[in-house]
Formats: sequence, C-alpha cells, structure tokens
Amino acid sequence: MTIHPALLLLADARFPSGAHAHSFGIEAAHGVGDVHDLASLGEYVHGRLHNLGVVEAAFAAATASRVRTALGPSPDDLSADSASTSLDPAIWVALDRELAARTLSPALTAASRTLGRQLLRAASRVWPNDTYASLRAASGPDGPLQPIALGTAGVAAGLSDVEIALCSLHHLVGGTTTAAVRLLGLDPFDVAALCASLTPMVHHLAEHCASFAHAQLDALPSVSSPLADVLAEHHATWEVRLFAS
Repeated sequence: MTIHPALLLLADARFPSGAHAHSFGIEAAHGVGDVHDLASLGEYVHGRLHNLGVVEAAFAAATASRVRTALGPSPDDLSADSASTSLDPAIWVALDRELAARTLSPALTAASRTLGRQLLRAASRVWPNDTYASLRAASGPDGPLQPIALGTAGVAAGLSDVEIALCSLHHLVGGTTTAAVRLLGLDPFDVAALCASLTPMVHHLAEHCASFAHAQLDALPSVSSPLADVLAEHHATWEVRLFAS
C-alpha cells in the first residue's frame, strides 16, 4: 500500500488544526474517574472509535465522495482555478443536517464546528482551492462540522476515501491519548504502545467507514454514547479546565 504524503501531513499532530486544545472527552471522563490509568484509557479509546469515530470517519468519506462528484471528472487537480465556487449548497446542507442529528450534545457540536473552522483555515493555505469558500458560504458563521471540513480538505489534498477515514480515526486516537498523557501523567512510551496496538482495528474501521462513501446519507452509521454526551455538557460548565472539550 502506497501512503500519500499529504496523509502524513494532515494526520500529523503538528498540523495547525486546533485539535491540541481539545481532549475529545478525556478530561470529562477523567473528572468523574472513568479514565484513570492506561487500561481505562484503552477501554475509552476503544469505545469512542466504535461510536463517535465510526460516525465521523464515515461522514468524512461521504463528504469526499460528494465533493468529487460535484467537481466533475477530474478531481485530482484541485488548484485554486479548477475548483468551482458553484457547488450546490444542498450538498453541504444535507451533510450538516444528517451529522448534526447524530451529535446529540450541543457542546460537542460547537466543538466540532470550531475544529472545522480551524481545519479549513489551515487547509486553505496548504491545499488552496475555491471549494472551501463554497463550504464556508453554506455553513454560515458557525462553520462546518469537523468531519465535513476534513472530507473537503482530503479531496483537495488528493486523498482517497479510505485515507480520509483513516485520518479521521487517527485524529481521534491521537487527540485522546495525547490529552491523557497531559492529564494523567502517563508514560508516553506506554501510551504510544497502546496506540500501536490499536492500529489493526483502526485500519479495519477505516475500510468499513469508507464503504459508506457512496451510500445514502440516512444509511450512514448512527451510533452514540449517551454518557459521553452528558459528560460533554457537564464539562462545558467547568470554570477551570485544561481543554476546550
């Protein structure tokens, strides 16, 4: 399997997407004692991959397939002059509506839109094209949900549906585990080993999520974690916190 160099850049924790400010629920879970050591961290990440992770990766892949279709037969050359601003806003509206309906926590929705705005800001400098302007116009001032922004940026970067889904899942694993190191003082080597142990599962989930790229939106995964949603709302009320979400 050939790895697209752009995937390495987009998946890099140093890419300025704003994710460093978010714990992906770990801070709230740690606050109530659910995540307190390496084993409980592994259980948390495993669970999030199979609910939030699957939903977001599938929507990122579905976004990418729809952007490619709308752009026409040559989506591999998305220069600033080749991507049209005339993309039907209904594409973005439908994706946003379906994904928002699967995001029950207003706090998580707000965090996702913050990350979406930041990702578009960075991607527009790295892989410039007019597709971002179309998405921004359709999303309004709050911005797009992060998976929709990721799918759009992934197309501009030349990534496949599987690579985009893989990047989405990688962000979840990397964001949660990095935040856990800062919060719990875990050994970074142990956490890196945990991440490595998850790679077969992440690869399998990426292929599974990419299989939804051309599916009807109402057929995309719709799984959730009610406790994580409740904790996200609780976390948003904290006066002192290390992470935005």
